[in-house]
Amino acid sequence: MVTENGNLDTRQRLVPRGALPRAIGFASLWIALCGADPSALAPGALAAIAATALSLRLLPAGTARPRPLALVRLALRFLRQSVLAGADVAWRALQPNLRLRPGFVSYRARLPEGSARDAFTALTSLLPGTVPTGPDENGMLLVHCLDVDRPVLAELSEEESLLSKAMGWETRDV
Repeated sequence: MVTENGNLDTRQRLVPRGALPRAIGFASLWIALCGADPSALAPGALAAIAATALSLRLLPAGTARPRPLALVRLALRFLRQSVLAGADVAWRALQPNLRLRPGFVSYRARLPEGSARDAFTALTSLLPGTVPTGPDENGMLLVHCLDVDRPVLAELSEEESLLSKAMGWETRDV
């Protein structure tokens, strides 16, 4: 909306926050699935608009601002950690005399409950050697790990920190 003096009123947006990246993502998905055939572009545009509107309704845009450089750092660390941890798990499987101390550790997450914490839990579930199992009786994140002698809590803290920086999320002090 434009105010009386001709300035853009930032309180009301013509396009809701977060709509453009989602619309581009849905349109890209449509093109990837259906191709760029001109006859498929009009239905694809309608599908992208409908999917964007529905996604904004189901998961409204937050105040987070993803940081591209931090996202690249997170992706590179994730790839590195996945390779190293996967090699470690494979090595331990092939060397049965290596000592393992499987067990659970409780981690006090700094991200607030909700989608941010869910994203952190999903990220940690993809790393070999650790599986988040849910909250413990104190509300901390209970994580099963192959070896409780490893610095699992420090690694979880670093992952959470990188994720929160990459996504522009606020963390609380614990």
